[in-house]
Amino acid sequence: MENFTLSSEEFENKDVIPKKYGYKNGNNSPPLKISGVPENTISLALIMDDPDAMGAVGKIWVHWILWNINPKINQFDENSIPSNCIEGETDFGEIGYGGPAPPDKEHTYIFKLYALDQKLNIAKGSTKMQLEESMKNHIIAETKLEGRYSP
Repeated sequence: MENFTLSSEEFENKDVIPKKYGYKNGNNSPPLKISGVPENTISLALIMDDPDAMGAVGKIWVHWILWNINPKINQFDENSIPSNCIEGETDFGEIGYGGPAPPDKEHTYIFKLYALDQKLNIAKGSTKMQLEESMKNHIIAETKLEGRYSP
């Protein structure tokens, strides 16, 4: 069985995320590739956040959340999302992608992809906490891609 993976042609895992994906530098979402989705997956969900923000702003900063992604999707094109998926609210108070914007020093950004055994019944604009709550006991597999970004 193929490993469940998330990657990007723009940066290797744990490498530097190109500037154009930053919040203040274009704010384009990076292209992502998905492979090895488990056979019994009904939908996918993605969370991008910044655990290093804890030191600067006192919490893990949420940059992007989306769910009900078709498991047959094997990539996200740059600055676009797959059709019919739903986006939630970021800590910028916006719906959709909010790129890296570290206030102090280099931060690590984590794109976490979840394979789920059902579609989620939560509204557009839901928060990461609501998404995580609705995913509980429905996660079949998860994978992640990390990138670094400096101010």
